[in-house]
Amino acid sequence: MRTIAIAIAILGTSLGALAQEGELDAMRGHVPLLEERTPEPLYNVENNDLRRIRAYPMQPPTIPHKIDNYQVDLNANRCMSCHSRQRVGDTQAPMISVTHYMDRDGNFLAELSPRRYFCNQCHVPQTDAPLAVENRFVDVAEILRQRRETQE
Repeated sequence: MRTIAIAIAILGTSLGALAQEGELDAMRGHVPLLEERTPEPLYNVENNDLRRIRAYPMQPPTIPHKIDNYQVDLNANRCMSCHSRQRVGDTQAPMISVTHYMDRDGNFLAELSPRRYFCNQCHVPQTDAPLAVENRFVDVAEILRQRRETQE
């Protein structure tokens, strides 16, 4: 009896999927489920070496240059060839934060912390892609400025 109930449930699910074949799914960009979607174009990466203003406290800085073919793996970290404290004098690149030399207990290390080794976990390059959704973010400095103006 139980196997019959399971078989009916599977059949019902299958029929539901077949009935939806012609329907649209908003996550796919309104392309029918059985058709391939045209991929988004690849946008150009900013490569102007200008630091962006951070939008909120503790935001990781964005990467202001291309990082195509940068090796960042267990064997090498190409970012550190410019951003390590030994190299910033020669390269004029900003040194990574001292927090990258701390372990999870707040102790300072002589080398880059393993927790902070893979830069792209937090730092990302920017592209010239159009916004996918409206951005209504207001920086905290702007909120404070507006509050001061309304109080005066």
